[in-house]
Order: sequence, then C-alpha cells, then structure tokens
Amino acid sequence: MKYWSVADLVPHTGPMVLLDELLDFGTDHVACALTVREGAMFVDARTGFPAWAGIELMAQAIAVWNGCTARIQGEGVRPGFLLGTRSYRCTAVSFPIGAKLRVLAERGFNDPEGMAAFNCSIEHGHTLAQARLTVFSPPDAAALLSPDHPLLEPGHSS
Repeated sequence: MKYWSVADLVPHTGPMVLLDELLDFGTDHVACALTVREGAMFVDARTGFPAWAGIELMAQAIAVWNGCTARIQGEGVRPGFLLGTRSYRCTAVSFPIGAKLRVLAERGFNDPEGMAAFNCSIEHGHTLAQARLTVFSPPDAAALLSPDHPLLEPGHSS
C-alpha cells in the first residue's frame, strides 16, 4: 500500500521533520522509520542522535498517525501538543549514525476533543526505548492559540 510522505502528514517543516518514512498505519497504530544521518537535526557527528530526543521521534510518529487519520476523513493536518510522558526508558545514550530506527506508536485511548495517549517504542533490532505519551490535538487549534482566546487573557485565573 502506498502511503503519504511524512512531510505531508505533520505540521512540522524543513529540518524539524525528523522521520523519513511511514511504514504502516492502522486505526490504532503507526510505524515510521528514520535513518540517523550526520548533519540532521540533533545529530552529533561523534555520538549520533541523543536518546533524550527520542521523545520527539515518538511525538512525531503520533503526529503522523493523526495526519493519516485526518487525511482519511478528508480533513487537513492539524497541530498537536505533547502534554507529557510517563516512564521514558531508553537502554542507549544515543542512536548511532547509520542506524535505521523503527518508531512505533499504539493508541491507548483518545476522545473527540483531541486528548489521546499512545504507547510508543523505538527499535533497532530490538526495543531501545519505550514511553507512554499523552497528547492533545484539538479540532480547532487555531482558535485555542488565538491571542483573543479567553485562557490567554491577562488576569485570567482558574
């Protein structure tokens, strides 16, 4: 099956599109690939892609899932927000240059307002990193980000 390019599925542009390819997509899962290359965002020529940035790879895989879901429903790609992560565990300090990583995300839940949680992993022959990410992709992110939104008014308190 032919899929869209990653750049067509995420709200990121240019070098901030870290994933290379969409490998698989389904109602509750997504699999993406990234080959760690010298000169790419976050990559150090000596040490490779830092493990701490693996959370961004996971978040972008979720954005790819969200983009596929939107495209299938005839909607445009919309921004999302990483709210947090639970138990990011990684057995590597970095991912070496040349490594072809598989970044997987499996939906645990989501609601119509855009809140979701995904169990994610990064693999290179075996699982190197795992985490559960909580994300939010509201149906109208532009309204939420508007300077006129009531939550952004000076003196607003909860």
